[in-house]
Amino acid sequence: MTTLIRAVRPWGQSLSDVLITDGKIAVIEPHDPARPAAASATGAGPAGSATDAQASTVVEGRGRLLVPSFSDVHVHLDSTRIGLPFREHTGGPGVWTMMMNDRLNWRNAEVPLQERINNTLGRMIARGTTRVRSYAQVDVDCRLERFDAVAAAKDQFRDRADVEIIAFPQAGLLREEGTIPLMEEALKAGSNVMGGIDPCGLDRDPARHLDVVFGLAEKYQVPIDIHLHEPGELGVFSTDLVLERTRALGMQGKVTMSHAYQLGSVSEATTRRLIEEFAELDVSMASVAPAAAGQLPLPMLAEAGVRVGLGEDGQRDYWSPYGNTDMLDRTWQLAFTHGFRRDELIGHCLAIATVGGASVLEPSATRLNGTAHRPGLEAGDPAELLLLDGETVASAVMDRGTDRTVIHRGRVVAEGLELV
Repeated sequence: MTTLIRAVRPWGQSLSDVLITDGKIAVIEPHDPARPAAASATGAGPAGSATDAQASTVVEGRGRLLVPSFSDVHVHLDSTRIGLPFREHTGGPGVWTMMMNDRLNWRNAEVPLQERINNTLGRMIARGTTRVRSYAQVDVDCRLERFDAVAAAKDQFRDRADVEIIAFPQAGLLREEGTIPLMEEALKAGSNVMGGIDPCGLDRDPARHLDVVFGLAEKYQVPIDIHLHEPGELGVFSTDLVLERTRALGMQGKVTMSHAYQLGSVSEATTRRLIEEFAELDVSMASVAPAAAGQLPLPMLAEAGVRVGLGEDGQRDYWSPYGNTDMLDRTWQLAFTHGFRRDELIGHCLAIATVGGASVLEPSATRLNGTAHRPGLEAGDPAELLLLDGETVASAVMDRGTDRTVIHRGRVVAEGLELV
C-alpha cells in the first residue's frame, strides 16, 4: 500500500509532500501544488533516480504539522475508569494503601474490565498514540485476570497500534505468597516486559526483589521496567543496585527506570554520575510528568544520549483523577512541570513524547541527542505519524487542537479524534 500525504509541515518546517510505501516513509519533498491529488507522487529515489509511485490513498495535510505519532511508554490500562462517571478519590497515602484501595474497588466498576480497557485504548489511538507499553497488574488477588484483559485489547487493536505488556507486581514480589509463580505465568503467557517496584520501600528486601526481577527477565529473555517511587537517597540506593545488576548481567539497553522522580535531588555530583551511568549502560527512563522537585534534568539526559519517554500513568482510576488518554495534554504537562518556556524546549517535550518513547520501546531506534534534535520524519523511518493543527510545534503543544489524523504503519487509523 502506498499513501501520499499532501501539504504538511514536518516538525513545523516548510510545506512538503510525503510518500509512504510498505509502512515506511519513502520520500519527503517540497510540496507541489500541481501534483494531482488522487494520482501519483514523484520524488527522488535511491541514488537520486526519479521514482513515480501510484498512491492508493491520499491524505490532505491542509498545511497542518506532521510529527511522529505518540508513544505512551507508561500507562496502566488495567486500572482505567476513562468514560465512566467521575468518582471521588478514596485512596490514602503510600503505594501499599493506594494499591489496597484499587484492590477493593476495581471489580465493582459500572462496566466490565474488558470494555473499560478497550474503550481507553481506542481513545488513546484516536488522539494520536500508536505505540503503547502498558502495565498489567499481577498479584494473588487478580492473578492473571488483568493481564489477560490487556492482552485481549492488544489483540483487538493490533492493526491500529503496537502494544507491549509489562507483567507488573503492583503489590510487590515478596509480601504475598504466590506472587512470583504468577509473574512467571504471565511471562509464559506472552508478557513483553518484566516489572519491578520499589525494592526497598515496598518489598523491603532489595537484593532478593532484584534477584527475582533480573532472574526472570534473563530466563524469559525480556527487558525490565522498574517502577521507582522511592525518594532521595533511598531511590539512588535502589537505582545503584539496578545499575550494578545491569552491568554484571550484560543487560545494557534492556532496563527502564520509570518515575524515578527524585534521582536529581541528592547532589549535583550524584545527578551527573547517574546520568553518565545511564548513558554508559543504556538505561532508559519513563516519565509521567509529575509535579515533583528533584527530577533528573531533561536537557542533560538528552545531551548524554539517555533514552527518555513519556506516559499517561493511570487514567482517572482508583489511584488518581488525572489522565484523559491524550498524550498531547501530557506533553503540555511535561513542559509545564519542568518550567519550560522556550520553543526549543517545548518542542523537545513533544520529541520525548513521540520518538523518545519509540526509542525506549526499541533501543535500536533513533534516539534524541539534544533538545533541538527532531528525528523520525526521514526516508526509511516507520510511518507512525500524526497530523495536527498548529502554527508551530510549541503552539500545538499549548493549544492542543483536535484536527488530527493518525497514521499507523502507513494507514490512516483515526481522524478528528475518532477511529476510522
